[in-house]
Amino acid sequence: MTIVAHDVGSVGGMERVLAELAVGLQARGHEVTVIARKCVLPAGCGVTFHRVRGPSRPLIVAHPWFMLFGTLALRRRRRGVVQATGAIVLGHVDVIAVHYCHQVGPVNPSSASLPFKLHAIAARRLKRATERMCYRPQGADAFVCVSEGVAEEVRAYFPALAGRVHTIYNGVDTDVFAPGVRERDARELRAQLGIGAQAPVAAFVGSEWARKGLAEVISALALTSDWELLIAGSGERERYQELADSLGVGARVHFLGVTSDVQLVYQAADAFVLPTSYETFSLVSFEAAASGLPVLATSVNGVRELIEDGRNGFLIGRDPQEIAARLAQLAAEPALRAAMGRAARESALRFSWEQMVLRHAELYARLRAPAAAPADR
Repeated sequence: MTIVAHDVGSVGGMERVLAELAVGLQARGHEVTVIARKCVLPAGCGVTFHRVRGPSRPLIVAHPWFMLFGTLALRRRRRGVVQATGAIVLGHVDVIAVHYCHQVGPVNPSSASLPFKLHAIAARRLKRATERMCYRPQGADAFVCVSEGVAEEVRAYFPALAGRVHTIYNGVDTDVFAPGVRERDARELRAQLGIGAQAPVAAFVGSEWARKGLAEVISALALTSDWELLIAGSGERERYQELADSLGVGARVHFLGVTSDVQLVYQAADAFVLPTSYETFSLVSFEAAASGLPVLATSVNGVRELIEDGRNGFLIGRDPQEIAARLAQLAAEPALRAAMGRAARESALRFSWEQMVLRHAELYARLRAPAAAPADR
């Protein structure tokens, strides 16, 4: 089979999902080819990689560039069932994996610079246009969405596809993301950051900080007296550091930058906080839950399927006072925090990589079945 994507296996939730899918399918006996700009996979995994050379930025250049040259590469290199990651190639493919429906989504943050806003508007229009071009019955036999919320969005905006829309949830590596697997490294990280052994620590992981609610988390931190905050991901660090300093919590906010070792961030934390305005699956919430952390997140796609309010975390809004109240409750009740962490781990186990790969393999088998039927008679 062939997987087509911009990037596979590099830093980022979707990229990690694609890497696990490619390696998992190869391990199940599929001969997997990846066509992408970048592909980072374990050595010796057996996956064949064909690079599409070209720019990765700006998106308004990179996206059409890949659509043209990725399509040409696919025509030369395709084998077996073809799965494209979104609206990125021309012509018919067997499966389009929908990680994000660009017909919906949040408005660009008002704090962004004018050039950034203009590029974001142009990029969004471009993505919407290519979706309308590719998301048609003749575009693919199946459209696989990463959560039921995304599937509902695709059915709403592309009603002609309703009978071809499937939901296969992303998976999480429940062996890598597990409680207590790197306790020594976590203690060392906390010590390096000057965090006391008994201080409760909240983790925030992701980019697009305005959408994901980092300002609200920092504001909530100012309403608590004890919590520290770890921030992993890319964003306007200076702006958010200034906010933290202005609220008197600059010393309790720790920016870790973009890291491929996000597992360590969860291990060093006692809770995970994500008051995001929109998600498609929120892989980081599932990773945090698998790591045994109570999850405090808004009721967005993916999170709704994971969090039972009050049992394995809290469904929160974006109000800093509400976030602070929940953090204070967890700080005051260590037994509740531990019980929620165990329940979160239990819930995450239902979303394993193995289940995700198996569901995809079953779908590919169904798609191949009609073509194989005449030869069987």
